[in-house]
Amino acid sequence: MAAGDSAHRESLAADLHGWAEGRRRKAFLFLVACLGAGAAPHWLGPLRGLMPALGCALVLGGYSLHTLLAARDLGVDALGELPPGELPRVDVLVAARDEETVIARLVESVAALDYPQDRVSLWVMDDGSLDHTPQILENLAASHRFLQVRRRPRDSGGGKSAALNALLPQLQGDWLLVLDADASLASDLLQRLQPQLRSPHWGALQLRKAVVHAGANLLTRAQALEMAFDAQMQEGRIVRGGIGELRGNGQFLRRQVLQACGGFNEDTVTDDLDLSFRLLLGGYPIGLVWNPPVQEEPVTQWSALLRQRQRWAEGGLQRFFDYWPALLSDRLSRRQQLDLLVFFLLQYVLPVATVGDLLASLGWRQWPLLWPLSISTLTLSALALGLAGRRRSDGPPLPESSGLHLLLANTYLLHWFLVIPWVSFKMATRPKRLVWAKTSHAGLPVTS
Repeated sequence: MAAGDSAHRESLAADLHGWAEGRRRKAFLFLVACLGAGAAPHWLGPLRGLMPALGCALVLGGYSLHTLLAARDLGVDALGELPPGELPRVDVLVAARDEETVIARLVESVAALDYPQDRVSLWVMDDGSLDHTPQILENLAASHRFLQVRRRPRDSGGGKSAALNALLPQLQGDWLLVLDADASLASDLLQRLQPQLRSPHWGALQLRKAVVHAGANLLTRAQALEMAFDAQMQEGRIVRGGIGELRGNGQFLRRQVLQACGGFNEDTVTDDLDLSFRLLLGGYPIGLVWNPPVQEEPVTQWSALLRQRQRWAEGGLQRFFDYWPALLSDRLSRRQQLDLLVFFLLQYVLPVATVGDLLASLGWRQWPLLWPLSISTLTLSALALGLAGRRRSDGPPLPESSGLHLLLANTYLLHWFLVIPWVSFKMATRPKRLVWAKTSHAGLPVTS
């Protein structure tokens, strides 16, 4: 694999250097352009002004529908058994801060993996925890030889990315499995993933994220279906020659590939989304694994969910602002560039343009004109939620894909039409201070 080639590594590192400059200016230009795009059709009048939205609905909706229907499990050829000493070595990485409610369960989940003990290690970076996390880890390390605990001061800076980077020089595994502290894994996960881990094709793999206790309330049900919808759409994008993306928890990274990409970016709020683009530009494909998934806790309060989604939205936009020169270069195929363009327009441009459309509607005293594109997008998401919810799911069961659940989940997805414009405005008008805004974990029981 080219990941070990030092010239390639130096070239990639040079191309990635310095693109994060001027994010605030780029965010301002993005905000103005999207608001203008939403308002401009009103100059054409109430009838002709519908034509751009209708055209976009047909093109973007058609492409997205084709992508969704292409989704399927990424098949891999079965491989013969290897002697235990020749199985890929896996280092599990966790950056933990104030995780006393879940860290012991995570360690026991890794301990229960059906894999040779000398081929898997768990590395935990205690990032200045102020609760009982250090004491719990110390006790666990005394009884689990595979557990390696490191610590750094709470004010060290760089967030989760820096905490993980501090572990990298000590690792020798073929693959790195990055987990959140609330993660839980099926005991046979590594055995079932042998075809993917032994394939030279993948630079990284993302496990589908499965929400535990999804039936607790409407918010948790919606999150469970949202995660399944995201995995369903990613499968389609990969099958059609587009791109896969990392989702933080449950991501497998080939160690040499991560080194070639310069490790984790400490100048971003979402290391997973940023690394997705670094892998893409380096020519390292990302695969999606539907089963087995990684289990994680849902966010149970709207206030916490909105804080989490604001961070995701900011990180998602940051990577486009940082890497846009290379995204337009010959590093990517035309299919990959088209895939990125379509989902950039639907995920980020449309919500902000909708605000411009509404403001123009008030100013011109006309009806909004982007509704054909908005309706096609919501129809597509409803279909995706339904298809994803009906698939066989290992681990926590997905909520029943009834009409009511799909309606509630689709309505829930409208929060992105609030989050994206608000985050775009903040990025354009306020200076950014990078902080680790972690999600609190309650220690909910997981599915065995």
